[in-house]
Amino acid sequence: MDGWITHWRQKNSRGRRRPWLWLLVAVAVLFTGTGWGVMNFAWKQVTLQVDGREIVARTFARQVGRFLNEQQITLGPEDVVLPALDAPVTKGMVVTVKRAVLVKIIADGQEKEILTPPVTVAEVLSRAGVTLQPEDRVTPAVTATVRAGDTIKVTRVTYKMETVNSEINYRVERRPDGEIEKGITRLVQRGQKGLQEETYRIVYEDGQEAGRELVATKVVKEPVPEIIAVGALDMASRGGHTFRFERAFWAVATAYTHTGSRTATGVYPRVGTIAVDPDVIPLGTRLYVEGYGFGIAQDVGSAIKGNRIDVFLDTEAATARWGVRRVKVYVLR
Repeated sequence: MDGWITHWRQKNSRGRRRPWLWLLVAVAVLFTGTGWGVMNFAWKQVTLQVDGREIVARTFARQVGRFLNEQQITLGPEDVVLPALDAPVTKGMVVTVKRAVLVKIIADGQEKEILTPPVTVAEVLSRAGVTLQPEDRVTPAVTATVRAGDTIKVTRVTYKMETVNSEINYRVERRPDGEIEKGITRLVQRGQKGLQEETYRIVYEDGQEAGRELVATKVVKEPVPEIIAVGALDMASRGGHTFRFERAFWAVATAYTHTGSRTATGVYPRVGTIAVDPDVIPLGTRLYVEGYGFGIAQDVGSAIKGNRIDVFLDTEAATARWGVRRVKVYVLR
């Protein structure tokens, strides 16, 4: 009987332990599910943009810097990370790494190369300690984003006002005068130049004048016009003879006499033969020379150039008495 009782107690004891086993299994399952939930909550998906690639990764990192370390991204001293390295990592975040680029800056007569993030030209110049003035010209534009190998040129532009004096040319008035022979002119009033102040706006680029603009003028002295009386008279009377003429002019007159040679027109000279410059008076032209009389342009001479004539006289004595004179010559119609 004692054996049966012992067997019964052992059977009941095993039945009582089974609920504890199930309790342990339940607790294990609960902890496993909770742990997975916590893990899933802490695990964040992040998109990384770097070196022209886009990488989607999961991370437990709490800060951007730790995330980049996980991805084995090495940063240069001038590389830029957005968001910042100490920014917290959040689900769906996009992390961008902008690599620094080498650019050249030309400013103030100097050239230098710097390593800079791919920011705007204005930011690059600020990083390089180049201060811009409002009138300075920059290429590329200050709003452009720099790329590797770019050259940034700063042209210093300054302005200066300058006032100078300049002459004002006088005008010439030609007035017909019926008391003066055609071809003859007489100065009535001598012209005088005026004076004016001119104010210029001068543009300098890197210290060199690049252009100037006239912005104001002020007359200090008005010019005086020159007045010339122009002959309009075409008729004259000399020695009881009245004649019409095309024009008159002043000439230097000398005299010559017989040489035994013919004139340039093929005739032997006589009183009334006059040597002329054919470029001034065509051969064959009828003339009247004051102090000599009527004549014809029939000869030339090596010394007879411009407003110069040589009148023929019969004797050496006559030519000596004539000498050299300034005479008025009429070109007859």
